[in-house]
Amino acid sequence: MADTLGLNHLGLAVRDLDETTGFLVGALGWEEIARDDSYPRNSVTDGSLRLTLWQVDQTKDIVPFDRKTNVGLHHLALQVASDSDLERLSKTVKDWPGVVIEFMPEPVGDGPRKHMMFAEPGGLRLELIWPGP
Repeated sequence: MADTLGLNHLGLAVRDLDETTGFLVGALGWEEIARDDSYPRNSVTDGSLRLTLWQVDQTKDIVPFDRKTNVGLHHLALQVASDSDLERLSKTVKDWPGVVIEFMPEPVGDGPRKHMMFAEPGGLRLELIWPGP
């Protein structure tokens, strides 16, 4: 038995705090719960998962994450309740300014699970996944 109890929150460095917050709140329906512009950082939640978003120093050279060459977050997979929710959200995500679609909803292996991959406007690689019936 592990001595830890699961994920409390996930802290992510983002290129633009407002842009990433706006995407999570506007496109995915998350809630902004704690902002500190002096740091700057923001916390958002979907009711199950809490993310703490940390603004990178934009006066420095920002190096985008490359999942093939950098150690760190490969992607963040967010579960949805149904196949129809995945299809609906995929349309919202596809039409959101600055989103880069890697692939639209498709089966995982032989299915029935389905998922999609994309980068939100700030460059974080996200997956929406429906685990099947």
